[in-house]
Amino acid sequence: MIRTTYTAMLGALILAISTGAARADAAAGEETFKAGGCAGCHYTDGPAKEKTIDDQLAKKGPELWYAGSKFQQEWLQAWLAKPDPIRPMAYNSLTEKNAGDHPAISGDDAANVTEFLMGLTSDAVEAGKVKPKKNPKGRLIFTKKMPCSGCHQYESKKGLTGGLMGPTLVGAGKRLNPDWILAYLMQPEVFKPVKMMPVFVGILREKDMQNVAAYVANFK
Repeated sequence: MIRTTYTAMLGALILAISTGAARADAAAGEETFKAGGCAGCHYTDGPAKEKTIDDQLAKKGPELWYAGSKFQQEWLQAWLAKPDPIRPMAYNSLTEKNAGDHPAISGDDAANVTEFLMGLTSDAVEAGKVKPKKNPKGRLIFTKKMPCSGCHQYESKKGLTGGLMGPTLVGAGKRLNPDWILAYLMQPEVFKPVKMMPVFVGILREKDMQNVAAYVANFK
């Protein structure tokens, strides 16, 4: 009798957890996204829209049509509720600091918008290609050979270091899908045809890019 009751309670708990996880509504999230004016800054239909420098400069925020391939879901929902700046500088600016005034979305709305955005994916991102790890070869390329650290902040043994021109990579291991990092390095034209970041295709081998992706995906 006790075992039966325990089994029933455990089943109810599992059902409650799974039901709670399923409550997030992508359709409701899309409506919240549109009603909040998010589409005024972020494209959710791909492929990438910019074809010229003017197209890029006209954008007010990064494209999100591949958000589900780029971000980790837990991080995305937490960020929507408390949007700390990812870019030290304002989008499309080399001189203006990021004001950090991105609107916050709370409660069920954050869960719903996250569900909507995580459903936006790109076939260019192949799952299982990159495993985050402390990668000496990737670190050498990142800090010395290219060096990526000239534009991106990250945590080193000496503390916070790196440049301000690109998005911070502090916490990249929790924020970014490791496989997306590699796909972005290998096929930048898919995600951002016009980009300030250097194109490494033809300069780095695929294995080099895998090493860099693994190294960046390890950032805390």
